[in-house]
Amino acid sequence: MSRIDYQNLLDNALKSVVKDALIHAQINGLGDGTHFFITFKTRAAGVVLPDFLRIRYPDIMTIVLQYSYNNLHVSDKEFGVQLTFDGRPFFIRVPFSALVEFKDPSVDFMLSFHPKGNAAADNDMELPLDGKEDTIDKGRIISLDEFRKNKNK
Repeated sequence: MSRIDYQNLLDNALKSVVKDALIHAQINGLGDGTHFFITFKTRAAGVVLPDFLRIRYPDIMTIVLQYSYNNLHVSDKEFGVQLTFDGRPFFIRVPFSALVEFKDPSVDFMLSFHPKGNAAADNDMELPLDGKEDTIDKGRIISLDEFRKNKNK
């Protein structure tokens, strides 16, 4: 006889709370200081994330939905939202199965999840860069002061 996986049942029930909160935000927006911190596994199957963010956050990432987000769409299995990174808009998609944590600090609410080890996602989607090559030197970090000194020479 197989055992009942109570942790999985509990995770699924709690993910419906997250889904309903996101649907509420999709329909009504966020007000009264409400904001969501959503932590997820960046390499979980179905996660759509720009490559540069997956490099910066190879395991988990936290996004904040508060003031500057657009096009929040929630379905039964995932949510998608447009956020701005490095001054450019990007659409990300996160399956509820990839969630690690959901917080709403405005009401001191937090849920933690136990995502299963999923295969690496290979469906990155990044908005076009207008033909420009990525000029970020990923080999070393350059301070803003160093850039200003070189600019003034």
